[in-house]
Amino acid sequence: MDTFSTKSLALQAQKKLMSKMASKSMANLFIDDTSSEVLDELYRVTKEYTRNRKESQKIIKNLIKMVVKLGVLYRNNQFNTEELILVENFRKKVHTLAMTAVSFHQIEFTFDRRVMSAILNECRDLLHQAIKRHLTAKSHSRVNHVFNHFADCDFLVALYGPSEVYRAHLQRICNGVNQMLDEGNL
Repeated sequence: MDTFSTKSLALQAQKKLMSKMASKSMANLFIDDTSSEVLDELYRVTKEYTRNRKESQKIIKNLIKMVVKLGVLYRNNQFNTEELILVENFRKKVHTLAMTAVSFHQIEFTFDRRVMSAILNECRDLLHQAIKRHLTAKSHSRVNHVFNHFADCDFLVALYGPSEVYRAHLQRICNGVNQMLDEGNL
């Protein structure tokens, strides 16, 4: 039996195209201004923390690829019922993450790196389960790359610490995340 499917081929082409186009300028076509500003700040704070421009760009590029591929799969109704439940749980966990990140910033002395790291790791695990049968091992390694960076306790301590450099980035990140929460985009 011939298993050729133009729909499957088109979906593969979209995923491949999106992975090749995950630059900042292309992301601006698919991502609203507020999300773009948050991504820019995540890049800047990552660059400040790692002291490595290339690695910082790779982390944000992988984050964009991850989001775009997830969107392509979702918009093309590729998830089965079980996977849709996982995607919905992932979305809810990301919402919880956003609210937690903002509240840790707004309410002094509440930051707990273990809580933030645990939520990020839960998001990573849910995403892996949802995309398991759809994306390649390379995409899964991108998911790990992004989440391992942002869930790193040392990174979180620096981000939420007293350093004025990080505080300014965190303020802008939280302002953007707050706006995204208000607009229902998270």
